[in-house]
Amino acid sequence: MKIVHIITRLILGGAQENTLITCKLLAERGHEVTLITGPALGPEGQLFDQTRGQKYETVVVAEMRRAIHPIRDYAAYGRIKALLRERRPDLVHTHSAKAGILGRFAAWSLKGQWGPRGEGVPPSNRGQDARAAKAVPRPAVVHTIHGLPFHPYQGPWANRLYINIEKATARRTDYFISVADAMTEQNKAEGIGVDKPYVTAYSAIDEEQFLTPIAPEKLREFRRRHDIPPEAVVLVTIARLFMLKGHDYIIESARELSQRFPHVIWLFVGDGNLSDQYQEQIRNLGLADRFRFTGLVPPDQVPLTIQASDILVHCSLREGLARTLPQALLCGRPVISFDVDGAPEVVNENTGRLVEPQDVPGLIAACAELIQDQALRERLGRTGRASVRTKFAPDTMVDAIERVYRELVT
Repeated sequence: MKIVHIITRLILGGAQENTLITCKLLAERGHEVTLITGPALGPEGQLFDQTRGQKYETVVVAEMRRAIHPIRDYAAYGRIKALLRERRPDLVHTHSAKAGILGRFAAWSLKGQWGPRGEGVPPSNRGQDARAAKAVPRPAVVHTIHGLPFHPYQGPWANRLYINIEKATARRTDYFISVADAMTEQNKAEGIGVDKPYVTAYSAIDEEQFLTPIAPEKLREFRRRHDIPPEAVVLVTIARLFMLKGHDYIIESARELSQRFPHVIWLFVGDGNLSDQYQEQIRNLGLADRFRFTGLVPPDQVPLTIQASDILVHCSLREGLARTLPQALLCGRPVISFDVDGAPEVVNENTGRLVEPQDVPGLIAACAELIQDQALRERLGRTGRASVRTKFAPDTMVDAIERVYRELVT
């Protein structure tokens, strides 16, 4: 099949890793794949370099940016539409909000411009050869829901706007793929795409690097580099230092936990516009010696970061399904997460602990239980690893995606 994937930008992020794995495996399976993306701009770091040397083509649309900009957005829409008309794909598969809107509108607008399996219908015949145009009136349109633009921590007017936009775009979608069952349920609850098919394909992880044990000397060297004592129990958080990611709840929990457990260190992995604010807050609480900030970490260093730690703590208030949860479980580390969106689909009493969102006393209790019980941590880690190995394997995800494609094209 001829397939075009469209994503807003290739920064460090779960949607981006998902898309790159999908494009790579589809190309290796013999499909003709093109990836359309905007520039990899932003403080989050970039994954664009991973497109180099792959079997798929990557095209950058300079006008496509995350921020709303009507003039630039219209130019990006025109450029995407021209690229689709030029390539005549069987399927267009979009990811993320901006690319999801522009890409789906562009693909849907190409009604009657080519026939079955991307074969062109000459312009002079489009009016006469109605049967050819009707056979495949446009490329099939698929959209992956990695997360939702509407959520409880946003004003009602903004939510209503985003929901209406999603409803309009859903009418231009043939099939939805969700990274968690929760995404499907929340979309349908707002009346978005209720007449369209949905399937869950958990976001793939390059599992081998997480499953492979890292040499003890490398783990010790990581701890030395970040001034973490060998005997410390490390609570690691891997997330952008950004609003709604929940670092403030972790800092608040550390006020009590640091007094009860003098050997605990908190490790914040990532960067963002709240980095300075959090570091100042920690200093004001007298906890500067208990926290470590790594800044951005390359994707291939994430397994080292997790395996050098003991417990993953994730307190984001909104996610599709945070990739850091199954990543930690693949490393054999238990996870503590706020009970939001797709988290319960991987975190349970056998793999970690779920805590009600914003519940700091509950977070303290969950952390304390795991800090003081190494045997429990190891048992949860073993069970967690077994629970996610197949579910998050790249072939599992791409098999599900290919089934959707074949259902639409054949």
